Amino acid sequence: MSPRLPAGRTAADPATATAARASTAAPEREPAADSGAQQYRQLRKDLVSGAIDPGSLLLETTLSARYGVSRTPIRDALGRLEQDGLVERVARGYRVRVATAEDILEIYEARISLEATAAGSAALRRTELDLARLTHHHQRLLEATEVTDVTSVNACFHEALWLAGHNATVAGLLDRLVTQMRLFDRAPTAAPENRELTHEEHERILRAVREHDPEAARREVAAHLGRNRDVRLAGLARHPL
Repeated sequence: MSPRLPAGRTAADPATATAARASTAAPEREPAADSGAQQYRQLRKDLVSGAIDPGSLLLETTLSARYGVSRTPIRDALGRLEQDGLVERVARGYRVRVATAEDILEIYEARISLEATAAGSAALRRTELDLARLTHHHQRLLEATEVTDVTSVNACFHEALWLAGHNATVAGLLDRLVTQMRLFDRAPTAAPENRELTHEEHERILRAVREHDPEAARREVAAHLGRNRDVRLAGLARHPL
């Protein structure tokens, strides 16, 4: 059925023709910047989850067909992932990075230093809401039984700690380091059998933050992550990457 014309107008009126064209125009496309950001998040998720294996060749044309988007947002996403240290440029395109045991240990060392700083800041700057989030994730850890659940809750606790430090630069660097770790090394660091020990260590970190004790917060985080590093070092000695 044809649209009804406003009173006093005919289909030949220029204003009517303009309005008709506008009403049938195609919907606006998503801005390129938004599309690139969305594709970056999707690709990053697929890399970290293992949907795309380390060492895989990433071609713009192949990824464009896979995700049903143009090459422009794919190109933007790959550039950002290269900055994150998750992919590297090769002759034909990009490749998902493959890490060595030494790379993993370097990431641990950097994370220990940065997260100790974040914990000290959290002890000084945390709000009651920050404290409530930390307590919530701390309590959830004892309820988790599956490896994936324990790992997820453990990650939530640490991310809440970064945010409680109210330093976006430190939190951003930690997010980048931990993302690299999840891509390079998928061995669980918070397995159910170590859940109680992890919970005890988190309890000491939480107490230091609650009591506004930055020195204790830094010390407890360094000890907690140092133990995780040592466990992973022993695992790498037995089962190299």
